[in-house]
Amino acid sequence: VVSVGVPWSGRGAPGRRRRRGTLSPVPIDFEDRAEFGLRARRRLRDELIAWLVTVAPDGRPQPSPIWFLYHEDELLIYSQPHTPKLRNIAANPKVSFALDVTDIGRNIVRLEGTARRAHDQPPANEHPAYLTKYTERMGALFGTPEQFATLFSAALIITPAKLHT
Repeated sequence: VVSVGVPWSGRGAPGRRRRRGTLSPVPIDFEDRAEFGLRARRRLRDELIAWLVTVAPDGRPQPSPIWFLYHEDELLIYSQPHTPKLRNIAANPKVSFALDVTDIGRNIVRLEGTARRAHDQPPANEHPAYLTKYTERMGALFGTPEQFATLFSAALIITPAKLHT
């Protein structure tokens, strides 16, 4: 088994039982999927925009374009504090995360997992890796990283549980 750092599985580990409807981190056997695992991890590291889908109280999916940082097998997102996405997560933490497709629809990366508020995270303008990835865009769209951090002050962590290929 080759580990490429993407600890989620769509099939589950041999001998491990999972109750229907639950999401729990399960290692993926990459012997036959090593190339996809490397591509997925690279895209999670390099892509700038993704879609986060939360569930509204009436059951409708609500997709939102987001900036994100993939780090230590979790996703960090900064949000404006009074958005439907945060209200949805407070009521139902199950989310879906998807990167745009590339080329002609190949190389799709879609995750399921749980999201939570992350009060222990620094503001976006004080997070070195987040700044490295988004400083240019923060300046172009919001003036400065400080202005971005003031507007997008709610940090979220998504813990992936299932990778769809």
